Amino acid sequence: MNKGLMIGVAVSLAVISTTAHSGESAGRRYQPPRLADGAVDLQGVWTNATATPMERAPELGTRRAFTDAEAAAISKAAIAAVEADARPSDPDKKIEATSSLPPVGNYNLFWTDRGMHVAVIDGEPRTSMIVEPLNGRVPALTEAAQRRIEATRVGRSNDGPEGRALGERCLLSFGYASGPPMLPVMYNSYYQIVQSPGYVMILVEMVHDARIIRIDDKHVPGSVRKWMGDSIGRWEGDTLVVETRNFRPDQSFRGSSENAVITERFTRVSKDKIVYRFTIDDPATFTETIKGELPFQSADANIYEYACHEGNYALPGILSGAREEEKAAAAASN
Repeated sequence: MNKGLMIGVAVSLAVISTTAHSGESAGRRYQPPRLADGAVDLQGVWTNATATPMERAPELGTRRAFTDAEAAAISKAAIAAVEADARPSDPDKKIEATSSLPPVGNYNLFWTDRGMHVAVIDGEPRTSMIVEPLNGRVPALTEAAQRRIEATRVGRSNDGPEGRALGERCLLSFGYASGPPMLPVMYNSYYQIVQSPGYVMILVEMVHDARIIRIDDKHVPGSVRKWMGDSIGRWEGDTLVVETRNFRPDQSFRGSSENAVITERFTRVSKDKIVYRFTIDDPATFTETIKGELPFQSADANIYEYACHEGNYALPGILSGAREEEKAAAAASN
């Protein structure tokens, strides 16, 4: 990725972040391009990187939107942070003795791809991706979900590789990038959409996941559990609606159950923007339904292979360290 280009693009996006994109102006409805079968053309490379957090800051209460001035200030600060990260690392930098970071620092711009503009939906610079509950935060867990999640924490996560996170094992994207819902993390926030009759494929940059959405099909039996669930799509006017269920029990959103139903809506509102909306229905886990919205911006870029396992020494290192700790504990007890 050309990082200099990325900064330039991000600055441009920040400038226009508080204005409506082409096709979103009041009184004018955007006419999206269509494929030969009449379906709206969603194809291309898109990014959902944004300075808007998934959850709203508690002090903002039910405020769904920033003012234009607030949004501009957030973008300015985000751009300044990226410019600081882009400076060459100083190998001779002195740090405080209490710091846990190495002298050269942690991730710099080479590794990160954070959003530098506030997400704008319907002309509003949003304070959070979550719009329901109205406080913009993930709702409380049910008592049953609390017990279920606590039970999964019993035992050591370092007993074997299956106890580690899916991203560490290169099975799925880190965070919730692969989805559903598809949410940005600190880097690798590109998605490539490819359509063919009866199918939509979404290639996720992070860990190189590929979602296959079958159009106007039926869900597989509930006994069949898939990574990223079983996704069935349908067109409602110009909006692609995707319902996903049959998740594996070891994949979840904030502790959601394998019986969660997640519905996504993809609406192309301009040449360079798709509005992405999601709903999470999981009464076994959350006390309220979760709804969210964020934009996917077009990106003039390619998605390159994410070779997750190459040079991945962390996982064997973690497990080897745990075995050494066990040996030391056993020796101390004798």
